[in-house]
Amino acid sequence: MYANRAYCVANGAGYIGYGENTWGLTACDGPGNNTKANPNVSFQGYNARGAAQFYLQDDGTIAPTAAGGSIPFAPEICLPALENMKKLYGDKIYGRFGFKDAFNLSIVNVDGTQGWFDNDYLGIDEGPIVIQIENYRNQFVWNLMKKSPYIKEGLKKAGFTGGWLN
Repeated sequence: MYANRAYCVANGAGYIGYGENTWGLTACDGPGNNTKANPNVSFQGYNARGAAQFYLQDDGTIAPTAAGGSIPFAPEICLPALENMKKLYGDKIYGRFGFKDAFNLSIVNVDGTQGWFDNDYLGIDEGPIVIQIENYRNQFVWNLMKKSPYIKEGLKKAGFTGGWLN
């Protein structure tokens, strides 16, 4: 999450909206190619967005679940990001079921308006956010997981050692 945030803060491609508290690259919906007005930028539909040493998929689309799913690991950057996105974009990205999947402020739509906001809530995104908020609050889910002999055995078979597995 720190690298994800640092990439968005650096914003080498100059996407609109990227910043210290507006970041989040992960698999998500995207504006696709059917509504774009700028022929010089290729906007993707659903894709695994991210930035790493040998992988770069970025078209300016931000997914709140990238920050939300990382809350217990870095609450000092994840919580401000979620609060900022909700404050700035309100019901365009947040509603009855939580955060919508993604948004992209760099797109200029055919009708001349700026920005794309997904209408979809995806359970695969909402679930990690809720679970990680609960883990941040009281570690309930992690403590429950640690009691499962199947999880412990699977992690050991995968080569994990130490910590609570001993």
